[in-house]
Amino acid sequence: MSLSHELSASARVLSAPLKPHCFTDKGSVTQEFKKAMRRLTSTVTLIATEHEGAPFGMAATAVTSVCTDPSSILVCINHGASMYRPLIGHGRFSVNLLRVGQEDLVKVFGGAVTGPARFETADWQHANGLPYLPSAQASLFCTVAQRMSHGTHEIIIGHVDDLVVAQDITPLLWQDGKPTGSIPVMP
Repeated sequence: MSLSHELSASARVLSAPLKPHCFTDKGSVTQEFKKAMRRLTSTVTLIATEHEGAPFGMAATAVTSVCTDPSSILVCINHGASMYRPLIGHGRFSVNLLRVGQEDLVKVFGGAVTGPARFETADWQHANGLPYLPSAQASLFCTVAQRMSHGTHEIIIGHVDDLVVAQDITPLLWQDGKPTGSIPVMP
């Protein structure tokens, strides 16, 4: 079956209107929210910083552009993440947008490896005082411009000071709790 037929079939399935649930407890809302967010496909990124000579990093999908003037990006970092305090202390970070073929790095930076050993698993380099991954689709070098705490996370807006962008667009995406790739819908 062609992609257009698959999309048409999906559209038919979704044509029935959705009805909201009337939840009476916060736990049900939280569980359904998690299920809904598994349907929000995002590019996988590795956020990296350096503090007192040591590199820190994590995998993240809670990343989005904010505006182009000034060029800014928003990242959300759990207050309990090992890189949270170093990033705030240094005030600078890189955002490395992963490409298909870099799936192993998601596990490494998602907790399978800890500390500076994470940076031994790929060809990391340094520029602008930050670790970055030259084989990524793009690497953005950012300075913390604003911060806001919300629940368990810090919402950080970074001004993009410099960047490196690859020619190919082959994003590594995260969907339904696992990595996937993208297929252009239109030529």
